[in-house]
Amino acid sequence: MSYNILVSGGAGYLGSILVPALLARDHKVTVVDNFMYRQNSLAHVCNHTNFSVVNGDVRIKALIKPLLQSADIIIPLAALVGAPLCNKDPVSATSTNRDAIINMFSCLSKDQRLLMPTTNSAYGSGVGDNKVDNYCDENSLLNPISLYAKEKLEVEQALMNHENAISFRLATVFGMAPRMRIDLLVNDFTYRAVYDRAVVLFESHFKRNYIHIRDVASAFLLGIDNFQTMGGEIYNVGLSDANLSKKELCTRIQQQIPEFVYVEAEVGKDPDQRNYIVSNEKIESMGFRPDYSLDRGIAELIKGFVMIKNTRFGNS
Repeated sequence: MSYNILVSGGAGYLGSILVPALLARDHKVTVVDNFMYRQNSLAHVCNHTNFSVVNGDVRIKALIKPLLQSADIIIPLAALVGAPLCNKDPVSATSTNRDAIINMFSCLSKDQRLLMPTTNSAYGSGVGDNKVDNYCDENSLLNPISLYAKEKLEVEQALMNHENAISFRLATVFGMAPRMRIDLLVNDFTYRAVYDRAVVLFESHFKRNYIHIRDVASAFLLGIDNFQTMGGEIYNVGLSDANLSKKELCTRIQQQIPEFVYVEAEVGKDPDQRNYIVSNEKIESMGFRPDYSLDRGIAELIKGFVMIKNTRFGNS
């Protein structure tokens, strides 16, 4: 079945993968994005007659309300993503990540469907029933620490009050995309391995879960296709065999780049204090089967970084 789908922030990292996948399923897709990074990450889908794009800010109600009214499904991706960026500009973060999204919810009818990425960083370092081994499933107590995690949780709570909604608590995402992000942990460490051959680790024993960007898109497609059974629920989305510490991640990269070395030092602190083992059994019970392993993703990134180098302020 074909739907009219509105994707806010659709020119971003996830959107640049998800939007073409939606169009390939014959959905009609409208993207609203402010193109703050001057990206042309959707240039390759402009030939699709089912694709339309609006250059605008999701915080402007007069802009977003009529777009919402014509949509069967809304996928809100527009956000300032990650604790460091939100800490740098908390006013923009709150107005975009929380206020604009909650305002969007207020404009929807009960029949419109919402599928939204949230974050498993809200698990923090584990509390209550998580504190022994930091094992977390969707029923575990939450301990958001950063502004980003706290507001994502607040939005998720509002989201689940909508009659037709799915929340995908994403693991740390990795992989190449037309709108690339090098700051994400696997992407970052692999980039450093390719160009610097070294990285300094802090909190090297902290574990987190990982997921490929294309498998995230697959989770959304699964939710659309199986909404009758998946609607009204929260799902962790990650690789069940990739609950790894930073040190373990480095050893996996080292297998493909033997010259890569890492040094452990107490030189920093994760603003989210992410340290947990995440269960993805719930979404797997719905038929979710990731196609991309961590090792395959690292190999992909190594090839991708042949084409990408941050030399804007360098001499090389």
